[in-house]
Amino acid sequence: MRVDILGIRVDRESMSETVAKIQEAVEQQRGIQVITANPELIYATGKDARLKQLINSAQIVTPDGVGVVWAAKRFGYPVAERVTGIDLVEALFPVAAEKKWRVFLLGSKPGVAELAAQKVSEKHSGFIWEAEHGYFSREEEPALLEKIRGFKPDLLLVGLGAPRQEFWIFSHLDLGTVTIGVGGSFDALAGLNKRAPGWIQKLKLEWLYRLLKQPQRFRRQLVLPRFAWQVLRQSKKQEVRSRKAR
Repeated sequence: MRVDILGIRVDRESMSETVAKIQEAVEQQRGIQVITANPELIYATGKDARLKQLINSAQIVTPDGVGVVWAAKRFGYPVAERVTGIDLVEALFPVAAEKKWRVFLLGSKPGVAELAAQKVSEKHSGFIWEAEHGYFSREEEPALLEKIRGFKPDLLLVGLGAPRQEFWIFSHLDLGTVTIGVGGSFDALAGLNKRAPGWIQKLKLEWLYRLLKQPQRFRRQLVLPRFAWQVLRQSKKQEVRSRKAR
């Protein structure tokens, strides 16, 4: 069952349940799109009908961030936990190593995806990987797609930034693999952008940590209060309709 958050249907499963669903899709060789929906992405769909339709057509849409978890609870359909892009891929790599999956990493600056794959494979040896940066031109794209098809990945991780990565994945569903939009996860996996300490993550203040480390994110963070206001408005309307229906 999913919860409707500003018109976006978000899954309520836990991290382990999400990993199990992805593993099942890999084993059945089903090509699916996995979207990690954070407040910024959900808010953007209010002005982009194509993006909203795309997200709602995805087979898995996870609650990425405390804002989405809060919104789900506000609407009376709480999710099990937040399932962020970086946490999801970190949970998938042990499975990939055990099952010897073929994993293609696409995105970030030249050399970053390769470094990320190398570091992860040192910790979780067993999976086979290939990587390519995300700074490809339209003319270079056909060769890139041929490279991906030739590699035949079980899992394709795309870090092109939202919503570009979501549109790119949707345009290439014919690749027939499990594809996940992972944003800036490769930078974190490569050790270029360190995640917040565990105690900050437990306090659900990772967004504040990132803002302090990267002040240039300030404009992006302005979406959060707007998202919260929209959620409060929608939930109030639902409460009014519910009272009238009684």
